[in-house]
Amino acid sequence: MNVLLVEDNVDIGDAIAAHVIADGHRVDWCMNLREAARKLMSKTYDLVLLDLRLPDGNGLTLLEDIRSGDGELPVIIMTAQDQQSDRLEGMVRGTNDFLVKPFDLAELSNRIRLILS
Repeated sequence: MNVLLVEDNVDIGDAIAAHVIADGHRVDWCMNLREAARKLMSKTYDLVLLDLRLPDGNGLTLLEDIRSGDGELPVIIMTAQDQQSDRLEGMVRGTNDFLVKPFDLAELSNRIRLILS
């Protein structure tokens, strides 16, 4: 499975990428929205793991772009923002799931399995 990871924190990105790879998936890691948008246009992905606060904007804009194009691509939002309004906004815009950082990597694996099953 091809996973696009959009995360600007190097430590978090390294940990998530290593874990998802250990689960048997391929990972492309982007640190900003512009790079993620380019990747999505040039390659087919099975899942997007998306941070909200990125150096060049809010990940919700990428989620909107995904939903306006390939509405079926699963997206899991991962963010340090734990406000109920953030979760609601993500759900309204079409995320499949929402994880609040810090989260257990085993929980991420389980949620990936559930979404892709």
